[in-house]
Amino acid sequence: MRDLARLVYIVFIVLRYGLDELALSSFRQRWVRGLARAVGMGRRLDAPRGARLRMALERLGPIFVKFGQVLSTRRDLLPVDVADELAKLQDDVPPFPAEQAVALVEAAFGRPLDQLFASFEREPVASASIAQVHFAVLNDGREVAVKVLRPGVLQIIDSDLALLRVLAGWADRYSADGKRLKPREVVAEFDKYLHDELDLVREAANAAQLRRNMEGLDLVLVPEMMWDLCTPGVIVMERMNGVPISQVARLREAGVDFKKLARDGVTIFFTQVFRDGFFHADMHPGNIQVSLAPRTFGRYVALDFGIIGTLTESDKDYLAQNFIAFFRRDYKRVAELHLESGWVPAGTRIDELEGAIRACCEPYFDRPLKEISLGQVLLRLFQTSRRFNVEIQPQLVLLQKTLLNVEGLGRQLDPELDLWSTAKPFLERWMDAQIGWRGLLERFKDEAPRYAKMLPELPRLLHDALAAQARVRPAAHGDSPTEALLAAVLSEQRRTNRLLQAVLYAGVGFLLGLLAVEIWQRWPG
Repeated sequence: MRDLARLVYIVFIVLRYGLDELALSSFRQRWVRGLARAVGMGRRLDAPRGARLRMALERLGPIFVKFGQVLSTRRDLLPVDVADELAKLQDDVPPFPAEQAVALVEAAFGRPLDQLFASFEREPVASASIAQVHFAVLNDGREVAVKVLRPGVLQIIDSDLALLRVLAGWADRYSADGKRLKPREVVAEFDKYLHDELDLVREAANAAQLRRNMEGLDLVLVPEMMWDLCTPGVIVMERMNGVPISQVARLREAGVDFKKLARDGVTIFFTQVFRDGFFHADMHPGNIQVSLAPRTFGRYVALDFGIIGTLTESDKDYLAQNFIAFFRRDYKRVAELHLESGWVPAGTRIDELEGAIRACCEPYFDRPLKEISLGQVLLRLFQTSRRFNVEIQPQLVLLQKTLLNVEGLGRQLDPELDLWSTAKPFLERWMDAQIGWRGLLERFKDEAPRYAKMLPELPRLLHDALAAQARVRPAAHGDSPTEALLAAVLSEQRRTNRLLQAVLYAGVGFLLGLLAVEIWQRWPG
């Protein structure tokens, strides 16, 4: 009955904001379209479709708001106006009672609150659909933040996800856009994303990895996790003191250098992407602060690590080569990269893809480099790729969404920020690490332990191979066993010499090729 009541309420909100006009108009059945026209009679829908969808999700509650936020990252699937509106969704909900928070903390650790903390602030400092945060002080005097999962949130999420699966099934089966929009896959992605967020230990592990990666950069502060006080439902971390980056006037009054802050933000992001392949993927202003403490003045403070993006070596190679080819106007290379990635159907004509990419990228070169948005470049490439039935990988869509956030934040702090001049050194270092001398040496270093283990075994392996070959090779008529074995050894030696010679030639050719590429890369112009 509860699920039925919830479904009725969803239908009411859908009709109230005219979402039926958006959803039912794409269905193939005539009676469904007729129903949409009949239901819509007499209604005035003045607001744009994206705004109506955003307001409806806000009325449906926190889980649907979170779904809209995740959906806004899939700009490869959504129209631009809808994606822009969904990006405005704010995950800000009333806090649950402090008594419940205290009970959850005590249940998680099996001890009374006064044994865990010297003090505990019952008024939360932040509240969202998944969890809320309280400040506290440990018995040893350390200031901490306590993140507590909302009570009953798992049941609420599972109930609403079940309804979303039903709606996605209908859209997939009956909607003309079902195949392109992939509603079942989007809901499944949302399901995984939400359940990952429900495990706070996973978030703590993300924070620990990011903190380790950022050590030595001296540009960003990441809270330390108190692992003795971390459970799937409650985590305790170092309290971070900073000013939200949205409070520009306060930061300016404190003397923060905004140009440096903007450059540092871009440096942090590209370091995480191209050096580590592990990046904070929820870098909206609510999760970013700036430290005003004397020792760490002007450094970023990162918060909330529930959403982390990861990139493989092939992902990083794809991105770096795409950006470099784009700024060289080498559109054929961009098209080849799409084909090499395996995301374009085998029958795609490279000249057609090259022409489409040229049409999407060439307009950017009428602007100064500082006005070019790398996030928009990626977005246009993804939109072009969709025309050729390219399967865009979720991690790259997440990267593109985060890159747009970083660019927007950077240019808000410094309108003159030249993102390309900051990004170019990372791209060049990445390419040098892949195809230059440094990359060759690094790969030899990585493989050295394996070779060191194999080398002592080579004589035994060669002896076993020769002995086995001598056993299976028939002796010539009249040959003694010793003569047959000697002939086998000589034959194997000649074959080994030929193999070594081929390896030597290939190695020399490979090194000459590397040298040629290195000279080409460093050649002026």
